[in-house]
Amino acid sequence: MYLKSIEIQGFKSFANRILFEFHNGVTGIVGPNGSGKSNVADAMRWVLGEQSAKSLRGGSMQDVIFAGTEMRRPQGFAYVAITLDNTDHVLPIDFDEVTVSRRLYRSGESEYKINGSACRLKDINELFYDTGIGKEGYSIIGQGQIERILSGRPEERRELFDEAAGIVKFKRRKAEAQKKLDDEQQNLVRINDILAELEHRVGPLKIQAEKAKEYLELRDHLKKLDINLFLLETKSLREQLTESLDRAKIVQNDLDTVRRESEEKKGAHEQLTVLVEELDAAIREADEAAAAAELEIQTLTGKKGVLGEKINSEKAGAEHVNERLQAIAEDIARKEDQKKTAEEQIEEWMKRAEEAREKGEDSAGILTQTRREAAEKETEIGRIRDAIMASLEKKSGIAADIEKYRTQYEETDARRAELVGNQMRLESDMTAGNEEIDAKKAELARKDAAISSLRAESEKIRERIAQEEQAIASANDALSEAQRNYHIAQTRLESLRNLAERYEGYGNSIRRVMEQKSRIPGIKGVVADLISTDRRYETAIETALGGTIQNIVTDNEDTAKRLINFLKQNRAGRATFLPETSMKGRGEFPQKSALSEEGVLGLASDLVKTEQEFRGIMDYLLGRTVVADTIDHAIALNRKYHYALRIVTLEGELLNAGGSLTGGAFKNNSNLLGRKREIDELGEQKDRALEEVEKNQSEILRIEEKHMADQRLRSENNDAIQKALLDRSQVEMELQQAERRRDESRENADNLSAQIEQAKARMTELKAQRSQAEEDLERIENDNADMAERSSDLTDELEELRAKMAEAEEAQANVNLEVEGFRQKSGFARETKERLEQEIRGLLEETEELHERNNGREDRIREKEAEIRSIDLRIEEETGKRDAEKQKAEQTRARRAEEAAKSRAYFDEQEKLTERMNLLDRDLVRLDNQKEKLEEKIEGRAEYIRSEYELEYAGAEQFRDESLDSVPDMKKETADLRSRIKGLGQVSVNAIEEYKEVSERFEFMEKQHADLEASEAALRRIIDELDQGMKRQFTEKFQEIAREFNTVFRELFGGGSAALKLEEGVDVLEAGIGIISQPPGKKLQNMMQLSGGEKALTAIALLFAIQNLKPSPFCLLDEIEAALDDSNVDRFAGYLHKLTEHTQFIVITHRRGTMLGCDRLYGITMQEKGVSTMVSVSLIESDLEGGK
Repeated sequence: MYLKSIEIQGFKSFANRILFEFHNGVTGIVGPNGSGKSNVADAMRWVLGEQSAKSLRGGSMQDVIFAGTEMRRPQGFAYVAITLDNTDHVLPIDFDEVTVSRRLYRSGESEYKINGSACRLKDINELFYDTGIGKEGYSIIGQGQIERILSGRPEERRELFDEAAGIVKFKRRKAEAQKKLDDEQQNLVRINDILAELEHRVGPLKIQAEKAKEYLELRDHLKKLDINLFLLETKSLREQLTESLDRAKIVQNDLDTVRRESEEKKGAHEQLTVLVEELDAAIREADEAAAAAELEIQTLTGKKGVLGEKINSEKAGAEHVNERLQAIAEDIARKEDQKKTAEEQIEEWMKRAEEAREKGEDSAGILTQTRREAAEKETEIGRIRDAIMASLEKKSGIAADIEKYRTQYEETDARRAELVGNQMRLESDMTAGNEEIDAKKAELARKDAAISSLRAESEKIRERIAQEEQAIASANDALSEAQRNYHIAQTRLESLRNLAERYEGYGNSIRRVMEQKSRIPGIKGVVADLISTDRRYETAIETALGGTIQNIVTDNEDTAKRLINFLKQNRAGRATFLPETSMKGRGEFPQKSALSEEGVLGLASDLVKTEQEFRGIMDYLLGRTVVADTIDHAIALNRKYHYALRIVTLEGELLNAGGSLTGGAFKNNSNLLGRKREIDELGEQKDRALEEVEKNQSEILRIEEKHMADQRLRSENNDAIQKALLDRSQVEMELQQAERRRDESRENADNLSAQIEQAKARMTELKAQRSQAEEDLERIENDNADMAERSSDLTDELEELRAKMAEAEEAQANVNLEVEGFRQKSGFARETKERLEQEIRGLLEETEELHERNNGREDRIREKEAEIRSIDLRIEEETGKRDAEKQKAEQTRARRAEEAAKSRAYFDEQEKLTERMNLLDRDLVRLDNQKEKLEEKIEGRAEYIRSEYELEYAGAEQFRDESLDSVPDMKKETADLRSRIKGLGQVSVNAIEEYKEVSERFEFMEKQHADLEASEAALRRIIDELDQGMKRQFTEKFQEIAREFNTVFRELFGGGSAALKLEEGVDVLEAGIGIISQPPGKKLQNMMQLSGGEKALTAIALLFAIQNLKPSPFCLLDEIEAALDDSNVDRFAGYLHKLTEHTQFIVITHRRGTMLGCDRLYGITMQEKGVSTMVSVSLIESDLEGGK
């Protein structure tokens, strides 16, 4: 097996996907410092399951994801995969190639995969057991592992030797077995608790089950009597019901006859009533028709008036149109005359404009000649001016050069003076720099002293924190115990309160009644809730009360009656009620002398506490019962008073008047009377436990506050140390900077001397250049004066031509204005003509529109006159209709009065029949009530049978016993049976089945207990066997490693000796491992006394020894030879090749000796800041040279 490749993407500085492919031999990964080559080793640890961000040189696990740079965005995940060749099937998996990968997202989600299938980290660890591969194995060795080997603490080397000895998987199996053992022990504790609880319940349940059996026998006999009594009473009630039904039929027949007669009268009355209503509707209809006709007459009359007004309006409009037509004709004639005048003006103005245009053509020729001569003069003047401007520009340039030479001369002179000043300052700075360097060296010594003091204080704080952590652990244990006691009390209290609220232990009827307490204020409560007594008397008082402990106290008999009806209606069973208004005490106890007898504790009524309003009821229930301490005293007392007393003992024995005794193994820790007391006690117990919890929490808080304060002190001290270290680094850096500044000042002073000489030479050169430029400037000024004189002469001649040209232009402008004036007048006359033509067309159109409007108006007048004639005819028609409807309404009113009289007569006859029906109805209701009472009695007895025995009448027939025919005897016997059942007290029929279930569960849990004990013993044997096997295997392998270590050490050091030593007096599986070495020419000594290079080479010798004995398929070495000198690096590289027969090596290095020993190289560099990339080695050779 060997490592084929590593694929990295988004991990630390590897932003892009990079694939490293490996072969047998030694592969080197090289690159300059800070290029990210050690991130390859971190990637290998990470993919193999490293969970510590600190071990990966980060603050949190998300820090391994590429965080981005100025040019790149952060990655969303980190991914690493390694691929191994498994053709020799060293790994226990049926694949020739195995790829293990790990991916982490910024959200915190992560995944592991083996050959693309999701898996657990545990699966990866088990895959590599005993191969040396793993985050804690010796296949990945970095400077951290070297430091742990070099550490002065022997136990830190332990993991390396456990992996090399092959006992890691056994240690993990032992840990798993130990965890299972701890779980089994916890299960045993729980089983023991359950067994104790079940054992506590079995005894009382057995007594309750026997009592329940007796109850069931009595109940079955009572059932037989109850059912036969029900059958006899139901038969008698049914006979009475049949007689009542026959009488009801006779009354019903009479009622039907009267009802038919009444219905006939009622039908006739209703028909007449309908007829009267129809006549009323006809009257209303006729009145409405007459009113509608009157309204229509009024509407038509109004419409006729409106039409007359419209005719008059149309006639007036026709006269107005004729007047307008006459005015339009006169206006058209006037505008035609104005149009003719405008046409004559247009012709006159156009003729005069043409004459003016011909006159202007002569002056235009003179103007053209003058303009040409003026243009020639202007061109020559412009040419002269351009020459002058060019000369002026040249003059300006020369003047600028003169100024530039002067300025540069002054600047160079100033620069020279500045350089001289700088030279003097640099000499002063060098003197001050030497003084600063001396001061920084002194400050550095003071910082070192302060750091030593802070580190001593940090050690004291660390010891205090350790003591506080131990105190917190102890306080937490006490808190856990207090919290456990609190939760036990709270759970039991809630359970009892739940039982009390649900009236658990009471009969169903009692629970149903107590559910009505909020709705029926007269319910005071059950006897058990209204009294209390000392715990000592609970058993005695509950025995004395017997079944009456579940009796319900009410305010009066009405409330009790209401509740009895409630139980009947809801088939909820029976209950006994104790109304306060009817329950009275039985007077004074007649045998007062008995209360002073030996062993007598008092009357039961005096030993209970209750509110004054219930004292009479409690006297009634308990005022005749004596409480004695023991049964012996009770028997002696009863014998002395001739068995006339009712006595109860503290243990629950009951001696009845007459001499009967009740007793036995009575045990009941959940009695109704004790429940209230236990709730109060548990409340107090819970409060005490809560106080203990709060006390421990306060103590923990106090210690934690002190602990936090010390941690803050430690943090502040660490910060102070860190700050002091930073300050020291700052001072050290400032010292280096001061030395650098002094050296720079010395170098700068030398440079300034050369710059001063250069400035002097430049000043001489600038002075010569300025003299030459001043001579050129004088020559240009003379040329410019000649050209200015010629330009002045030409300008005078140009002015004369411009004056002549202005006169010609003025004459031409006058002609143009005259022509334009004639043209404008002609245009105005043309616009007037067009406007008049448009107005004439508008008047002609209006004339046509007015003629059309007059023609339509005559037609409308004729139409409206015809409409008025039609309205007159309709008015006459509506008047006739109105008169006819009024006559019809009067006739209908007369008939309505006649029919209304008939309807009243039928109504009076119906009233008499209704009175007769009411009498018969009352008789029928009385018989119905009698029937309902009989049916209610029958149903009440049937309901009792249904609620008590879940039987209907047909089912009850199966229990008929013909020998039972005396109802009084049967009632007497049932009362006796109920009394005996009541004497049994509280009975739980479920106790029989519950006793069976609890017994079976008790036996099952005992078997489980035995199985757990056997399992515990087996696990202990497994742990012992693993311990023995690991000790034997570790001892053998340790001795082999020690011998091989000595051999490799001698080869790498060229002599000397080395040894491994187990810590004495400690279990071999937990013992630390010491390293003793003796390099050539030195004494045998502890490894911590060696030099840095000797320690590193010793650690490497140990790693090579382990590889020799148990080679890992591959081994990644991360700069472990960094501390070696060149000769030892060569030895290191040479020995690597000796191990390549069985192990493939990947070496991360920057040492040239190691690189030369590699079979192939990969280069890592940061061509882009913050991003590692893989390049050919040739591209980074220069970087490597610079990093040496």
